[in-house]
Amino acid sequence: MAEEIRVTAVSREESGSGNARRMRRAGWLPGVISNEKGQSRLIKLNLHDFDLMLHHHTSENLMIALDVDGKPGGKVLLKEVQHHPLTGDVQHVDFLEVSMTRKMRVEMPIVLTGEPVGVTQGGGILEQMLREVEVECLPGDLVEHFEIDVSHLNIGDALMVGDLNVDGAYTVLTAPSVAVAAVVAPRVEEEAAPVAEGEAAAEEEGAEKGAEVEESE
Repeated sequence: MAEEIRVTAVSREESGSGNARRMRRAGWLPGVISNEKGQSRLIKLNLHDFDLMLHHHTSENLMIALDVDGKPGGKVLLKEVQHHPLTGDVQHVDFLEVSMTRKMRVEMPIVLTGEPVGVTQGGGILEQMLREVEVECLPGDLVEHFEIDVSHLNIGDALMVGDLNVDGAYTVLTAPSVAVAAVVAPRVEEEAAPVAEGEAAAEEEGAEKGAEVEESE
């Protein structure tokens, strides 16, 4: 079982972008807790502590024990973390209250592990086409990502969603025919293309010069 992540927060009444900027300057991160009924509650968290917590995890796909105003809270799903488009700084965070006995649908990140034989022995290129797969699971079974070994892939081989060997606690909802990763041959044609284009341009230029000589005669 994964180590419990515990975060503390305090209630807030301030809302709006202006107040949010002032909170961040004062070291607070504005956030919202929502539930399945559509109700929400405004909170704020220590910006530095939350940012530090995120950096200790490989994804933002996290279940968190959230304490509010010094009172132990229930489990919440880290639903969305908004980042500044230029600096990447955390701007806002959304949590979702969940029932630990009710399954939920989440997008699970896919992390490829191993080096394919088609790359090490054949000089191929590994391409990852799918970064997340949709699954259904209980909140307590949520992990940060799926690690998928691709070391057996040779040139021309592809790994499909249907090939993923995931724990029985997860029901994969993404279509099994969707490609996750593949090893392709080196693109030698693309390297030769500029040379061919240069030769074609030289021939065209020569033809134009010849036509100019004929016209002058």
